[in-house]
Amino acid sequence: MSENSAAPGTPPATAPGPRPEPIRFFGTSWVDHDGGYGLRRAGVAVGSLAAAVAACFLLRFAYQGLEIAEVGSLVGILVIAMFSICSAIAFRKTWEGFGARPKDPDREDSLRGLKSIGFIGSLLAYFVRSLTEAPGEKLRRTEYEKARVQFEKRRSTRTGNPSARRTSGRKRPKRG
Repeated sequence: MSENSAAPGTPPATAPGPRPEPIRFFGTSWVDHDGGYGLRRAGVAVGSLAAAVAACFLLRFAYQGLEIAEVGSLVGILVIAMFSICSAIAFRKTWEGFGARPKDPDREDSLRGLKSIGFIGSLLAYFVRSLTEAPGEKLRRTEYEKARVQFEKRRSTRTGNPSARRTSGRKRPKRG
């Protein structure tokens, strides 16, 4: 969240200062809840739930394929356990990602495969969060407001002539 950095191809902003970080599917409409924010949130909720249901049907067909292949009950149990555990971990990690930036990005990269196996958990976390806010909105709003306060503080301390702000009345000793 820098003061003057803009993505290439975006028009320059009229007001100086920090710019809000866009959220997937929402852009920057989360700042003032404008630009169809409510419809977008409803669309994201319905879309993520529909994708999770479709994924469950896909996994069901894959499990039926394992039954048709007669691979044994142990393999079936392992597949169910794997998807269940991975989905639970993916849900938790996705949910945590909505509230705080990852402390160790390398660890998050190493969990990417596990989160892709448990994609149903990530979709469900996205659905549940979109019922109350845009996923990640609270985190980005906190960061944006903090950056705005810091910008205003810096801006207010830099205005005016610095030599006119001297309150001591003493003259600076000459060098040389």
